[in-house]
Amino acid sequence: MADLSAQNSELLIAVTMADIAIILVAGSILGWLVRYVRQPPVVGEIIAGIALGPSLLGLLPGDLPSHIFPGEVRPYLSAIAQVGLLIFMFGVGWGFDKRLLQGRHGTAAAVSIASVVVSFGLAIGLAALLYDRHDTVNGHHISFTAFALFMGAAMSITAFPVLARMLTEHRMMGTRVGALALASAAIDDVLAWCLLALVAAIVTASGGSGQFAQTVLLSVLYVTVMLFVVRPLLSSLVRRWVRDRVPPQLFVVFVAGLFLSSYATTWIGIHAIFGAFAFGFVMPREPLGVLSEGVKRPFDGISLVLLPVFFIVTGLNVNIGALSGRDLIELVAIIAVACAGKLIGASVPGRLAGMPWREAGTLGILMNTRGLTELIILNAGVSLGVLDGRMFTMMVVMALFTTALTGPFLPRVPVRVEQVGPRARSEGSATAPPSV
Repeated sequence: MADLSAQNSELLIAVTMADIAIILVAGSILGWLVRYVRQPPVVGEIIAGIALGPSLLGLLPGDLPSHIFPGEVRPYLSAIAQVGLLIFMFGVGWGFDKRLLQGRHGTAAAVSIASVVVSFGLAIGLAALLYDRHDTVNGHHISFTAFALFMGAAMSITAFPVLARMLTEHRMMGTRVGALALASAAIDDVLAWCLLALVAAIVTASGGSGQFAQTVLLSVLYVTVMLFVVRPLLSSLVRRWVRDRVPPQLFVVFVAGLFLSSYATTWIGIHAIFGAFAFGFVMPREPLGVLSEGVKRPFDGISLVLLPVFFIVTGLNVNIGALSGRDLIELVAIIAVACAGKLIGASVPGRLAGMPWREAGTLGILMNTRGLTELIILNAGVSLGVLDGRMFTMMVVMALFTTALTGPFLPRVPVRVEQVGPRARSEGSATAPPSV
């Protein structure tokens, strides 16, 4: 787009703004187009990110990705993407509602734990086969423990927000299988985030067992402070300041708290996304209508604009054309393991809980949705130095494939529409951010 230099800051900022415009238009167009094949907008936005990178645009003459998204601009885009990502994770934390589990504790826990255990176990086996070809990242050797644990966490994820949006669009939020899938995905994501936090602690504890113990202790202290200091403080502020609207001063407090919480987890060594999620989790939910209108909706609006930047930044690091024949075989194995882990891990417990096989199979298909949440974990793996470029590309393709696989199957699978009540429908639909 232009030959930039460090001295020409105004042109650098102008190119950054132009790139954001390109990103928003491309993401919006493809997000709209994929609806015709019954896909959520996130699938189109991921495709847009990959298409604007070396995988598609880079195949044309002139190295277009480097001209449109120059190297000098990418740190700015990454910072903007990080802001959107943290705000989105805040929404995910706030959207986690324990009431989703009412009446389904046992079955939801069984489905979630089984899907995580089976996915994690298969991923460990796959990691043992792949490790020798991906044990060095940017010249640094990574341990098998870190690589295997990360693969296990990445394969175990279910995209809770994307799943909620799919259930709403397919009118399955009020069905037994839809409600169970959403409740199971909520538990599933918490377990996967805990696994990822463990991986981050292991990777960042370069000083050995002593530093790892320090990271764990600081993490426990952080969680304790969030639950027993920050949550009561936020509740007190809401009770005092919130009446029929959220005052601007309180909104500033929430935004500042979100970023400070993200800074704290980064300082501890377990990635900023955990701080954003935790701050959203301890946020007060009542008065629901006022807080949704005054806090949740503005945050969702910011995510709607900034999250596509995250997809583009991710897509710029994906180069499908660079995969060798051996890599393509590994990609097939990764997709097979990812699908098998969720389909078996969720369908079998569903069947044992009394579901017909068709309904249990639908549950497995729903739990196989990964989407944006998987991309968040994969980007964390890159920043932690656990994934090389080829493995990152293969895992992104897997995330896209498993998410796109869900939509076409759901209309063809008969599901018993057993309503779980208006309250459950309203809770479920409230968990779906407009950005996904």
